[in-house]
Amino acid sequence: MAEVDEKAEAVTVASHHTTQKAHFEHDELYHAYAAKSEEWHRDMTRRLMRKVDLHLLPLLVIMYLLNFLDRNNLSQARLGTLESDLRMSGTDFNLATSILFVGYLLMQLPSNLLLTRVRPSLFLGIAMGIWGVISACQAAAHSFAGLVVARFFLGFVEAPFFPGAVMLMSSWYTRQELSYRIAWFYAGSSLANAFGGLIGAGVLGNLHMAHGISGWRWLFIIEGSITVALSMLIPFLLPNYPATTPWLSDSEKAYAQWRLINDAGEADDTAASSIKEALIAVFTDKRIYLFILLQHASLLSQTFQYFFPSIVQTLNYGNIETLLITAPVWIATFLVSLVVTWSSGKTDDRSMHIICLMLVSIAGCIICTASTNIGARFLGMFLMPMGAVSAYQIIISWVANSFPRPLVKRSAAIATANMLGNTASIYGSYMWPSSSGPRYIPGGSATAAVALLVAVMAFVIRAVHVRINRGLERKENESLDDANLDAPRGFRYIL
Repeated sequence: MAEVDEKAEAVTVASHHTTQKAHFEHDELYHAYAAKSEEWHRDMTRRLMRKVDLHLLPLLVIMYLLNFLDRNNLSQARLGTLESDLRMSGTDFNLATSILFVGYLLMQLPSNLLLTRVRPSLFLGIAMGIWGVISACQAAAHSFAGLVVARFFLGFVEAPFFPGAVMLMSSWYTRQELSYRIAWFYAGSSLANAFGGLIGAGVLGNLHMAHGISGWRWLFIIEGSITVALSMLIPFLLPNYPATTPWLSDSEKAYAQWRLINDAGEADDTAASSIKEALIAVFTDKRIYLFILLQHASLLSQTFQYFFPSIVQTLNYGNIETLLITAPVWIATFLVSLVVTWSSGKTDDRSMHIICLMLVSIAGCIICTASTNIGARFLGMFLMPMGAVSAYQIIISWVANSFPRPLVKRSAAIATANMLGNTASIYGSYMWPSSSGPRYIPGGSATAAVALLVAVMAFVIRAVHVRINRGLERKENESLDDANLDAPRGFRYIL
């Protein structure tokens, strides 16, 4: 059965690659690009990427920073008077955290499939404006039930952004380039945690009861308002797809598409197949189930993020000092993620990087739960996100790399893995009850076990891709004749 699947995969990818090459064989411009020297391609790629990086990446990083800030500011608000003002107790905070992901999951797949039919800059800009408004409206909650309702709808409108942004980047960057760019993009979450702590410290420390309004309410108002203000610029500034971008010349547009053809055998075409065909293509590809489990376990290993200030508070510092202490942890995580994703892209390796990083996270979990020494626990608190968060950045690029074309299949694969992966946050929020502090042994132990599962899944997917690549290579060798021995190497899945 495995051999049949392997051959089918080889035939499908090889024939798709050949069909697309043949489709553009009569286009002189594409043919001319293929005949250019390596030096010309390097120079052209450098000039093109400089433009793309300047127009695309800064906006996406800022958007994700605000996305994560509006999602995670509840953890900073908790160190104010949120729980006492809303009469919260027991696991109420865990429920308020997890309910966001219920709304998030319901809208995930429909929104990402719709994104292939609507201009991304307009779609993501509108979504950003709405989630900013809802985030600010959390300040108006006067009961726990009101907060839960606001959090549910916040997740509902935040759903399109993350998978939509990853899909948009995969329409511009080759598989080798994508990992490092996603690291910069996902850095928004680390920066949000760092700035969130600093903003939280400033707001809770200086604005509490200003004009009779609690500090945690000011926190929601200020951060939500910033998001709304920026969202108004997104439809005009965020680029869409290479073929429709006004700041590229005609030759640059053609070259941007040629690069995708050369990398994956097919250019993006928003009308290439229907949404139904895309879903069938995704769910009949058995690898999607492995990637869903990988992403699910990876996100489960990161649920400590939503309780991080409370975990750091076990070092016995005051509320404001605790928020300030969280900043260097996330800045270090940001720097580590840039290094490892750069290395992952340069070496065309995903699995071994993920495995090593998850071992770092496991070490952090063990240290935090096994020791009561402040220095040791602080070290563990650095290692946990440095390993788990950095590994996840590589995982999301691996998903996009592994389902390269057509556009709607890639979109469906990214959204499906992200949607089902995020179900982990619904129940993972209960892994860290305040009653288990200060060592949080249940949460730390479970997180270490899940991190080990992530490492194992990365190895399994590596083995599957090795097997498929061998099938592709055999198929390619069989099709070569004596006159075509120097033909370029075809598509291979990244390990």
